[in-house]
Amino acid sequence: MAHKTIQNVVCTACIFAILGISPAYATQHIRTHIPTAEKVGQGRLTYLFWDVYDATLFAPQGRWEEGKPLALKLSYLRDIEGRKIADRSAEEMRLQGLADEVKIAAWHAQMHKIFPDVDEGMDLTGVYTETGESVFYKNNIEIGRISDPEFSAAFFGIWLNEQTSVPNLRRKLLGNG
Repeated sequence: MAHKTIQNVVCTACIFAILGISPAYATQHIRTHIPTAEKVGQGRLTYLFWDVYDATLFAPQGRWEEGKPLALKLSYLRDIEGRKIADRSAEEMRLQGLADEVKIAAWHAQMHKIFPDVDEGMDLTGVYTETGESVFYKNNIEIGRISDPEFSAAFFGIWLNEQTSVPNLRRKLLGNG
């Protein structure tokens, strides 16, 4: 009986992989911070005609609430320098109305130290913890933390704030697309 159950689980996983469907459950490094994390939504960022990354949002019980814990996993579809990721993140914060250039410069320096160059197929995951800290992972390995809750709100707002530059992706991440 146990053999049949394992066989069914493996078969289901294979079918999901073939269809490109990811399960609604978070990986262990996300569950470390959000034990009840489930997928809220997912979407693809395309810039002009280039696919950049697939994004998946996780939150407790699969329900996102502003200011509450979340995890955002970006699965890159092209190679990008970490410096460019940090630069774009700082620019997106400005586009949302953040005007404190001293603060942006300090956060940019921290992101530049944390964000690695990414290759196609690599995952970067950011977790917004219960305490407002941001914890970053590269392929499930922690690569850095930023403890400022104001940074965390601004950073994850790049995708989730109503003023985001990617409203279609936001809608999909929130399960409305």
